[in-house]
Amino acid sequence: MTLQAAWQSPIAPGISWYQATSGERPTYPALDGSKSCDVAIVGGGYTGLQAAYTLAKAGVSVVLIEACRFGDGASGRNGGQLGTGQRWWPEEIEEKIGYERSKALFDLAEGAKHYLLDFATDHQIDMDYMPGQMNVAHKRGYKRSYYENAEIAAFRYGYRHARFMDEEETQQRLGSKRYYCGVLDTGTGHIHPLKLMVGLARVAADAGAQIFEMTKATAIRQSGGKITIDTTGGQITADRALIACDAYIGNLEPVTASHIMPIRSFIGATAPLDDHPDILSGGEAVADSRFVVRYFRKSKDGRLLFGGREAYTADNPRDISQHIRRQIAEIYPALKDIEITHAWGGSVGITMPREPFVREVMPGVTSIGGYSGHGVMLSNYCGKLYAESVIGKSADLDQFKSLDIPAFPGGAAMRSPLLFLALTWFALRDKF
Repeated sequence: MTLQAAWQSPIAPGISWYQATSGERPTYPALDGSKSCDVAIVGGGYTGLQAAYTLAKAGVSVVLIEACRFGDGASGRNGGQLGTGQRWWPEEIEEKIGYERSKALFDLAEGAKHYLLDFATDHQIDMDYMPGQMNVAHKRGYKRSYYENAEIAAFRYGYRHARFMDEEETQQRLGSKRYYCGVLDTGTGHIHPLKLMVGLARVAADAGAQIFEMTKATAIRQSGGKITIDTTGGQITADRALIACDAYIGNLEPVTASHIMPIRSFIGATAPLDDHPDILSGGEAVADSRFVVRYFRKSKDGRLLFGGREAYTADNPRDISQHIRRQIAEIYPALKDIEITHAWGGSVGITMPREPFVREVMPGVTSIGGYSGHGVMLSNYCGKLYAESVIGKSADLDQFKSLDIPAFPGGAAMRSPLLFLALTWFALRDKF
């Protein structure tokens, strides 16, 4: 696929390096007429498609709709890092909900990681998996907490793939003097997210799920034991429904919209770093300690994929690459004039506590989202767990349902400006 021929998404700016390197993306039809099924799914990202696959494989009739193309949302445009555990370190979660529940959530995330890797292998999805991740500290004062994190992971949570890196090793592995210590995690890695999306859509369709692109849900309601979903292509009637829109919920369902906030996140891809072999020489992905996280990694063809600029409004910057290049230069001064060959963005769903939102928002209708930047493996697994809850195979989704996820304050009119002020303060705090 050439850059010129790539599909320009109506919901996300820029054409991604993922689009340019994933081959021709298959198209699926738009819904044209009415449908009846056991389970209707709104949203064709990782959560929705994984749920559709698991349900269809079990013999459940499924109709899934996606407002744009599969891969236009966060699932096809994200940073590609799997991570380990939940969004917060396990010791941080433990302070809030206790060791037993924290350990259960950590183990659930490990199950999610292994499921995703096995799923890709079993279904011959080449998602360019590359091993290794580093979590690094941008302040010297974080050294003790990073050291303790690796120790707690090993001896309290049974995770022995992570170890502390001192300043010298951190800077050597990064090829940068901008960070002061870190944790090297050899039990996880990073992927090409759009290749996973393309494969997941194929697998769901092959399993018998009816999947439709370019079909927007305009209303959802429950009446007389049935769920009715109005769409731009017809009406869907189902016994149950899954809302898996995450950041793109819009006005479809108010409970979800009050708990999941869309933020804009942007990524740039540089030209190959042929003249800079010292940068990420081990091929690991990186996420740093800022509240407004900077995350970056090398692609298989040697480019730096760098994400870090977030916007807490619906606006898109006029020049994504300008902002990304500035942040790259702070970490890698030698790259201050590097060519940015691709720059793109999109919306990511966050919740107040940065934990997934899983709730029955009306009888028979479950909403799942708000992965808060930690969704590559969790979103896939939540789709699987939702399907298993429907067919009575597993109740593990209840672990997420039990989390206390408050609504954003101020209602629809005030939550965006309040969040902007709060997160601007955190961004300023990151600098000092």
